Amino acid sequence: MAAKIVPVIMAGGKGTRLWPLSRASAPKQFIQFIGDRTLFQNTLERVADPELYEAPIVLTNEEFRFLVAEQARELDLKLAAVLLEPIARNTAAAVAAAAVLVTELFGKDAIMHVLGSDYEIDANTTYYDCVRLARDTALQGKLVTFGIKPTEPATGYGYIESGKALATGAHAVKRFVEKPALDKAKEMVASGHFYWNSGMFMFSAAQLLAEMKEFAPDVEKAASKAVSKSTRDLDFTRLDADNFSKSPDISIDYALMEKTANAAVVPSPFTWSDLGSWDAVWKVGSRDESGNVSAGATTLVNTKNSLVMSHSLHVAVQGLEDVAVIASEDAVYVGHLKDSQEVGKLVKLLASEKKTAKLTETHPTSYRPWGGYTSVLNGERFQVKRIFVLPGKKLSLQKHHHRSEHWIVVKGTAEVTVGENVQMLRENESVYIPLGEVHRLSNPGKILLELIEVQTGSYLGEDDIIRLVDEFGRS
Repeated sequence: MAAKIVPVIMAGGKGTRLWPLSRASAPKQFIQFIGDRTLFQNTLERVADPELYEAPIVLTNEEFRFLVAEQARELDLKLAAVLLEPIARNTAAAVAAAAVLVTELFGKDAIMHVLGSDYEIDANTTYYDCVRLARDTALQGKLVTFGIKPTEPATGYGYIESGKALATGAHAVKRFVEKPALDKAKEMVASGHFYWNSGMFMFSAAQLLAEMKEFAPDVEKAASKAVSKSTRDLDFTRLDADNFSKSPDISIDYALMEKTANAAVVPSPFTWSDLGSWDAVWKVGSRDESGNVSAGATTLVNTKNSLVMSHSLHVAVQGLEDVAVIASEDAVYVGHLKDSQEVGKLVKLLASEKKTAKLTETHPTSYRPWGGYTSVLNGERFQVKRIFVLPGKKLSLQKHHHRSEHWIVVKGTAEVTVGENVQMLRENESVYIPLGEVHRLSNPGKILLELIEVQTGSYLGEDDIIRLVDEFGRS
């Protein structure tokens, strides 16, 4: 029986190139773009075959840990570990730390498949053939990367030049090329020997660590110590911050892949996109007879070759061509598809202004391990929220110094603790939480609990929460 593969999924990125849907606290891997799954969930599903894969290890950060856990739970998929990075140190340190954990959980000869959580991939037979070829090549002591067959002379990707063929069918890597100018990209694509660098890798954990020790010893040392001194927190493994922070901030490409003599590339003709712009989302979407890709509440009239998406309002577009119109709960982006690579500059401008900075950081809807809330209305000394609590979940036992709250149940059943009193509330029933009173909300039912919360007081920030008891380990 062929060796199983340990998936290592990188899910800590905070990119905002797909603003306004993607934001610092809700990056693209956790957002539903087209379809009923997030990109992270699609990644989990690609590694769910128990004949091919072990349970995955996910690398993320403190802020996204409950998003990772909840989105895996929605798919009923077991995770081998969720590894929390205390500070961003690029991919070399993250992969090295994962390799150390892989050797502890699965043995030093285990084969790792490192993959991002924010790719769009057509996981067909060709894809899995490439995965198996990469595994066979990694078992021969190679550090394997997946080279995507170019469909155009793209300048937004790095390239890999393939060299001599290996016995498995992979090729030795001749060299890596940084993101090229257009004329150079055209030459490379025309040669037939260059591939897009997908950022996906396959190697044995022991081989990876041995070569890290040779070519990037500071990375390997910091990562190994960070794992050895890691701590458990519920279902999460926290890397030791002091040791992990000592790693150089460097990618695995620079730290190792461009230096090793054992780099190999698997030519990969499957459909792949890093969805780095709205133009890329349009290219991979299902288009109608006018070349449009649409999702959500939209109406298109006399519109061609455009991307129109709404996660809130009904968006009507008339008489336009080659545009992106993207509506979130609190912001709308409109621009030419050809300019969508420049969204990052727009986000920087918004972030620099006090009145718009929040639009780049958070959505009106925020998710928590117990459910979440949507900000509905804000005013002087008051705000209104929609609270939703998952079946069987409960919020922390808490109190506030500066606000009182009114809760009105609109769906489901709530168990409410106020001081020493515990009561059940059903639809259209309400309760008042006085300022400073200890209280708790839980959902004992089988359906989602929804309620309207009206806060009043002198300060309404989320940091005015004193948690007395919390099953999720938050202070």
